[in-house]
Amino acid sequence: MRAFLFLSHNENMNQRRNALFLLLWVFGALPALAQDQPQLNLPRVKLQAGMHQMDVQVAYTPEQRQIGLMFRKEMPQHEGMLFVFEQPTQQCFWMKNTILPLTAAFVADDGTIVNLADMQPQTTDSHCSAKPVRFVLEMNQGWFAKRAIRAGFKLAGKPFDPANR
Repeated sequence: MRAFLFLSHNENMNQRRNALFLLLWVFGALPALAQDQPQLNLPRVKLQAGMHQMDVQVAYTPEQRQIGLMFRKEMPQHEGMLFVFEQPTQQCFWMKNTILPLTAAFVADDGTIVNLADMQPQTTDSHCSAKPVRFVLEMNQGWFAKRAIRAGFKLAGKPFDPANR
């Protein structure tokens, strides 16, 4: 509990939430995820890309981000996963143990897509953000292209609202 108590009152909610998840996991209050099973019960948030709606799971903790969409055999077209990091930095993703072909959108704090990367299943090829970002949104490969969503397009939703940071 001490690690949580030492967080200053001014630190943002993501840092507090991550610290709480870590403490709960360390003290056994959260079940450990099997390393060969998909994670299906993460918190969800609604995002918008113009008139298109997305229902995405949110990976906040290092363990949730590490597992990501690995071992998932299918995913509805309007669903995806948003990876949330504490600080903007160059983010790099690969597809080891990921069965679905995905596209990663590297997203700035304000929701602007910095760049997109199509990623092939079960590879360790690195796909990186063109500049430091805190968010990476993974959707089924082709989702962005079918909707003519490219770099520079602005996504909307609670994670990109400055009041939530």
